Amino acid sequence: MEQQDFKDIYEQYKQQGEQQAKMESTHESNDGREEFVAVKKNDDGDIIAFKTNTGRELDYITALNEAKAGKIAHIDVFHKYGRDIIRSEPDGIKDNNLDQLPEF
Repeated sequence: MEQQDFKDIYEQYKQQGEQQAKMESTHESNDGREEFVAVKKNDDGDIIAFKTNTGRELDYITALNEAKAGKIAHIDVFHKYGRDIIRSEPDGIKDNNLDQLPEF
């Protein structure tokens, strides 16, 4: 098997995963939880605030606490670099990654 075959097979696998993730995300219920729809970044490009689908604007710490409490849909909190960090659920859809959201 040639190396190119490996790349082609992997690309097909990745595309199928992205298509499946998009289908699943359109059918998921948020159980009334808010979602992040926009972000505010500082001059270094770091996310410092979030806007929800209800129009609320949350500073990073408030958003972190609400995410930890399970009040925000499709968000994970993990511990890295000595602190808790907010990230979107890894679902294979690049468009809904926090860094890809529009700025407000």
